[in-house]
Amino acid sequence: MSEQHQIVFLDRASLVADVRRPAFPHTWTEYDASSEAQAVERLQGASIAITNKVPLRAEALAQLPDLRLIAVAATGTDIVDLAAARARGIVVCNIRDYARAAVPEHTFALILALRRNLLAYRADVEAGAWQRSPRFCLFDHPIRDLHGSRLGLVGYGALGRQVAHLGRAFGMEIAVHTRTPVDGVVNLGLDELLASSDVVSLHLPLSDATRNLIDAARLARMKPTALLINTARGGLVDEAALADALTRGVIAGAGFDVLSGEPPTADNVLLNLRLPNFILTPHNAWASREAMQGLADQLIGNVEAFAAGTPRNVVA
Repeated sequence: MSEQHQIVFLDRASLVADVRRPAFPHTWTEYDASSEAQAVERLQGASIAITNKVPLRAEALAQLPDLRLIAVAATGTDIVDLAAARARGIVVCNIRDYARAAVPEHTFALILALRRNLLAYRADVEAGAWQRSPRFCLFDHPIRDLHGSRLGLVGYGALGRQVAHLGRAFGMEIAVHTRTPVDGVVNLGLDELLASSDVVSLHLPLSDATRNLIDAARLARMKPTALLINTARGGLVDEAALADALTRGVIAGAGFDVLSGEPPTADNVLLNLRLPNFILTPHNAWASREAMQGLADQLIGNVEAFAAGTPRNVVA
């Protein structure tokens, strides 16, 4: 605890919260944002790096001999070359279970908006269709209840479980696809889950095994009345296949908070999709004020645990 750690936060502006200073001797340097190319220069001499979305690959780590801890200010750690970190004795830790309310609530905001066709009805009102209607209401677009429908969860960690909890409150039947079967829950193979669910929600990390997990063939297995929700990682879904499926009516709708590249390029097929049955939000399902403050508190707790010799939330 007497060691003077040099801490560098590479992208402080990515976190709108009060980030307290660690309770041990240290120097603190923070940058609102850093490019991948700037990271090596800014981390020279640092023993602790904090990064949310600034990548730290093997080539960069090879140029940082003093680095001992990478504290990722997020749950996903795909921005860090974990194998290279292990080889150099660099501890990598992440944030866990901080958005148990924020992400599930956003997930259901997407589900409800799509299930009740809120975008289409808002557009109708703005276009004057209600004002011109001979009836007291409009019901030109399908409206479906959640009660009695099946919610299929691909991945059943902390967030998936909380989404299931909310689903049960709406009277939905829960089915899951997960590597480790869960007692008391309907466990299905992926294809069976896709074919039988009215809403499919993704809650699993991105890896080589899960990249483009939902492709054209699997979208075709879903009900034509089904919704696909992704608040996890954009790369889990083949975006071109999804755009085609939504355009042709293969599935009824989709709500996404993530894309395969972030920030997205102007030519991203989903960014340019203008359909009332597709909702895209800018990767902010996690970003409630309460969740971000919890993240910040856990982040500094991780740093303090490492300095005390008892690292926690270690991924490498």
